Amino acid sequence: MDYQYYEFAALLLASTLVGMLAVRLKQPLIVAFILVGIVVGPSFMDALSADQHIALLAEVGVTILLFVVGLKLDMHLIRHLGMVAVATGLGQLIFTIVLGFCIGIGLGFDWVNALYIAVALTFSSTIIIVKLLSDKKEIDSLHGRIAMGFLIVQDIAVVLAMMVVGSLSASAGIEIEKTGFVVLAIIAKLLAALAIVALMMRYILPRIMDLLARSPELMLIFAIAWGTSAAALGDMVGFSKEVGAFLAGFSLASTSYREVINARLASVRDFLLLFFFIHLGSQLEFASLGEELGAAAIFSLFVLIGNPLVVMAIMGYMGYRRRTGFLAGLTVAQISEFSIIFVAMGISLGHVGENTLGLITLVGIITITLSTYMILYSHTLYEKLSPALGFFERVNPFREEKELGNNAVLPPVLVFGLGRYGGRLVERFHENGVEVLALDFDPELVRVYQRQGIRASYADMESHEFIEHLDLEGVKWLISTVPDVNLNLGLMKLLKDTRFAGELAVTVHHEYDGDLLKKAGVKHVLSPYQEAADYMAQRVKDALN
Repeated sequence: MDYQYYEFAALLLASTLVGMLAVRLKQPLIVAFILVGIVVGPSFMDALSADQHIALLAEVGVTILLFVVGLKLDMHLIRHLGMVAVATGLGQLIFTIVLGFCIGIGLGFDWVNALYIAVALTFSSTIIIVKLLSDKKEIDSLHGRIAMGFLIVQDIAVVLAMMVVGSLSASAGIEIEKTGFVVLAIIAKLLAALAIVALMMRYILPRIMDLLARSPELMLIFAIAWGTSAAALGDMVGFSKEVGAFLAGFSLASTSYREVINARLASVRDFLLLFFFIHLGSQLEFASLGEELGAAAIFSLFVLIGNPLVVMAIMGYMGYRRRTGFLAGLTVAQISEFSIIFVAMGISLGHVGENTLGLITLVGIITITLSTYMILYSHTLYEKLSPALGFFERVNPFREEKELGNNAVLPPVLVFGLGRYGGRLVERFHENGVEVLALDFDPELVRVYQRQGIRASYADMESHEFIEHLDLEGVKWLISTVPDVNLNLGLMKLLKDTRFAGELAVTVHHEYDGDLLKKAGVKHVLSPYQEAADYMAQRVKDALN
């Protein structure tokens, strides 16, 4: 009898049932799936005999996730956000290592253990953050893109740290000279890998993609094959699988097929990531955690509060609003599964003891769980904490306002949202000579319209500060094509508070949302799907008659 197949089916069923309970209780699915892993793991039931198969599926899931992250990171984004990503990423790394080391020494750890703990605390979980931002549809927002940038910087730091530690032997100890040589060798390998990727992007991959475009199924298979092959190659030459997968996705980011590939990989990614979270939960060891509760609580508070604060400070200094810094900062309020792996490497080399691994495991459980809630409810948290965060914003947040400017005279028409409907609306206004300003939360999409000669600027409808700073005196029409009823109700209330004298039009996808908005006082409700369906039905009817 194929017991492993039965176990696999039971695991999927258990994950579905626990997931349904989590949705019912409005709890994050990530926490639910990690809980399933803990229950079936050695700490409780010890019922996971197919652990190697689960681990393999988890690795493929992580590969596809990092491939998709690289797929979204095209050259335009790097040119515009590269500086803030590097500055924020390195700043957070330096802050966490230095202060984490001092806390470790203060708690009585020797300098080697304190250093291992400090470095482990710098790693944030790219996998979890990407999943949460994708679920919230914020991966393309300004704070989402910046977060992805400095998380990639962290991932590179993970690779450097693991390769350096992996090159050291227990007998040799930690030798500064040897470590410096290893770091230089790794940097040289990274530069060589980037050069190879650049050549493939320029000469090889576009031709392959044009050929594969004739078969969508083959394109999907190629994307998975390309990502896993690059991950395997990265692992073979001394990088991590994650960096190899990321570079594979990045190599296709500038092609016209990236959105098609991304859409087809979404469901595959979500299914395989289930096994990553189950595997992560099943690997958590609870035997040695009791002695480390006090230290774990201190380090967890440091990660949950200190890391976001330093990101906010750096981004505020660089000219971003406090809201953008706060939302981006929350993404580093947890440690990564690689933190546990990193400390485990230190144990195998004889640098640190089992108690350090128990400490980092407990910090991981605390910070991953709490930061998941913090990110899911980030906007609510910001509304409550906003008055106390003024210190983290310049009087003139110039970097976010450079396209619009504080004293810019606004045109008579403002359009929020550059999706299919909003983008078409803006293009028609522009063609017909109507002065319009297009506003969207995706900075790269904004630049696409700017290159077409259309006035466009970054904006987030959920940012009340942004709207409050706009001089709406000359605006006759404000059109929201974002079909979120709560955002539109909030926008209407804010415009009433600012005594907006123009007309407000909002978009809905469902008739009951339109009725709710009309009852709230919105005069103009746009229903593009309903209107298009009515128009087509009438057109077919007229043709038949």
